Amino acid sequence: MKADELGCWEPERPEDMADLFAKAAFPWWIAGGYAIELAIGRELRPHGDLDVLILRRDQVLLRDLLAGWDLFVADPPGLGRLCPWHSGEVLQPPLHDIWCRRTPEAPWSVQLMLDESEGDEWVSRRTPQIRLPIERVGRTSASGIPYLAPEVQLFYKAKATRDKDETDFEAVLPLLEEGQRVWLAEAIKVIVPDHPWRRRLLSVS
Repeated sequence: MKADELGCWEPERPEDMADLFAKAAFPWWIAGGYAIELAIGRELRPHGDLDVLILRRDQVLLRDLLAGWDLFVADPPGLGRLCPWHSGEVLQPPLHDIWCRRTPEAPWSVQLMLDESEGDEWVSRRTPQIRLPIERVGRTSASGIPYLAPEVQLFYKAKATRDKDETDFEAVLPLLEEGQRVWLAEAIKVIVPDHPWRRRLLSVS
């Protein structure tokens, strides 16, 4: 499927995913801008899609959970070409971006991202230097929805920041504890050493 055949998006809500993944036997987290909103407890802006992060090791369980969905993997990632993700097919790096819709006729509604892990550690797909214990990768909202910890989400947003990423950063910065700020500043240093967020993170009193 080529870029001009991709179709439109009507994103699911985080609550929809919580219902869908209620019986999932693996960790998962709402990601992207919705993760920031779950962290701060309020809406910030409209969203064009809904991102969910899963560990690559759990992809077989994920594929079974979504057996009735229409699933495509971006191959290669980011270049506008989608290929069907067939049952039983194991996705290897660098493939990590999966577009999902409930039926072939429905609009796209979820973007699944596969991240790496080693033992009990989450490992960033961008560089194995960046890692955390899996138990620290996510938080749970007051309504019980798992979401990506804001420092992890901001790390992914830092590589090529857009206006909406600046909005997310400004909204969540006052809520970050010292350990979160220091970790994020050091993680960003690995990919964008002169990123302006680093100064802001390290200057918060």
